Amino acid sequence: NRPDIDFARAVPSVALPDLRGPPQRSSFVRCCVVDRSPPSAGATMATAAGDGSAARRFWIGSKKESVFASYTPFMVCLAAGKLDMDTFRNFIAQDVYFLKAFSHAYEMAEECSDDDDAKAAINELRKAVLDKLKVHDSVVQEWGIDPTKEIVPNPATLKYTEFLLATADGKIEGGKGAGKIVTPFEKTKVAAYTVGAMIPCIRLYAFLGKELQFHIQYEGNGHPYKKWVDTYSSASFEACASQIEELLDKLSVSLTGEELEIIEKLYHRAMELEIEFYNAQPIVQPVVVPFIKLHDATNHLAIFSDFDLTCTVLDSSAILAEIAILSAFKAGQSGTDNLSAQRLPSDMRNSWDALSRQYTEEHEQCIESLLPSEQANLSSEKKHLSVYIGDSVGDLLCLLEADVGIVIGSSLSLRRVGEQFGVSFVPLYPGLIKKQRDVSSEDSLVWNGLSGVLYTASSWTEIHAFLLGA
Repeated sequence: NRPDIDFARAVPSVALPDLRGPPQRSSFVRCCVVDRSPPSAGATMATAAGDGSAARRFWIGSKKESVFASYTPFMVCLAAGKLDMDTFRNFIAQDVYFLKAFSHAYEMAEECSDDDDAKAAINELRKAVLDKLKVHDSVVQEWGIDPTKEIVPNPATLKYTEFLLATADGKIEGGKGAGKIVTPFEKTKVAAYTVGAMIPCIRLYAFLGKELQFHIQYEGNGHPYKKWVDTYSSASFEACASQIEELLDKLSVSLTGEELEIIEKLYHRAMELEIEFYNAQPIVQPVVVPFIKLHDATNHLAIFSDFDLTCTVLDSSAILAEIAILSAFKAGQSGTDNLSAQRLPSDMRNSWDALSRQYTEEHEQCIESLLPSEQANLSSEKKHLSVYIGDSVGDLLCLLEADVGIVIGSSLSLRRVGEQFGVSFVPLYPGLIKKQRDVSSEDSLVWNGLSGVLYTASSWTEIHAFLLGA
């Protein structure tokens, strides 16, 4: 039986604080300087292309999606070296459909372009894809896949490839109506639109390759997917991603602001479809992400957030009300507020008490209506997982008592006090990878309170990705 989850940002008496590829050779998937420091999304994005680059701007705007991709069950299992081999084989087997779609899209983009240099660059990229198609069978064989067996595209694969080919055919999402781009002048823009819909796939692989490389670098050659990671973290693959980004920058130089917005929408849509593809991979093993999957579907997941965002042991709203009452009375005495002058502090305090009681009663009724009566009170017979998110030293005890304590932000005082008592602060993503390694085949309940470990998150996007998924 799965446990209930009580995801609450406060506890009684404490208020809340304010890539597919071969094992031995480089595989050009959908196209063609590894940084040894932790590759945050922002750092990788900053080097995606040159200053003033449209491609760079679009990638920076996709930071949220890049985090979501890292936190997919597929990527976390792969990073941990625990991904089921059949799942991985299914993943790389889909390459043939992406390669064929890319080849066709490049061909259509070349026909639309009226710039000789751009045509040459597109043709070069297409030839690279065709070369990879020629060796595809031998590549999948190295991973234990029989190339003679029919490979059925999964729905997420079809969704992306159909989107790409529709874009290359002039049916632009977010732009003019489908099939409306027909004149020679309009068709010249289609090349830019098409390349804009292709880049996210390639740039995301380069980002994920570097991200994974950093987390597996201390395992030597023991990681089962190391050679796949090496392919997509390599300088040659980064050069490939930069090459197609430079092509987009060249194709978009003469476009209007409105047309650049269309490319941005296509770019964002392609990112969403890539994440859908990762999430569509059949995961047959217990996995630690997203956290909500640990929740029993027959019960409700309740998320509570204290409204006043303070860090006091007692409710601070009464104190704030008292300050407001006295301030209003002083304003009345000074003649700046005639309405307040007509009411004594005792009268206003009585009004506040009445409003407070009404609020408390209505709040309790609201909570009771959200939770079934048998779940409104936590049963001691069941194991309830709890998550606490805090950002300051006043949250330390709650963070430690929760099954999962997450620190948002960088409070030096919280770290200083915690470390004095032997508390470890672990970045969330590496912590999840380690947890995934600890998951047994029978159970995925690896979270325990009072472990002395707190997880640090750099953004709410990370927390969202961990708890709820993409």
